[in-house]
Amino acid sequence: MKALRFVPDRCTGCMRCEMSCSYAQTGTFNPSKSVIKVAPLEAHTSYAPYTCVQCAEGWCMTACPVDAIIISPAGAKVVVEDECVGCKLCTIACPYGTMYINTETKKAIKCDLCGGDPACVAACPTAAIEWAETDNADWLGDFASKRATYHLTGVAAGA
Repeated sequence: MKALRFVPDRCTGCMRCEMSCSYAQTGTFNPSKSVIKVAPLEAHTSYAPYTCVQCAEGWCMTACPVDAIIISPAGAKVVVEDECVGCKLCTIACPYGTMYINTETKKAIKCDLCGGDPACVAACPTAAIEWAETDNADWLGDFASKRATYHLTGVAAGA
């Protein structure tokens, strides 16, 4: 299976992923309409892109009372706008905070993997976002483990 993989150590915070996402989703260059975000870490000394991880649990799908979230051929949980009633239960259920409400339509929106060709991947100049074959979509585990080791001991993991 293919999945988005984030390599936060490569992210420079340029926000090109946000710009390309907003254009792919809405046809406008407006980061506030992007469903991928770049988070500043450690007092803006590093950055990390994040978006829906298309989790196997699918809490957003389970919470939707009208079954407006389906799985696309690309493996993305996708909001069917015509069926969404804008109740926001999916945004509450998402443990990652990556379900959003479109301020114009008042309907839920989230990463749909651009139909299998994520715009954010092509826009990233440092390859901090990859679209890669994987048997495990949990890219965060290794990153979190390395960061925790560094912050707790002051020594980089593997050093």
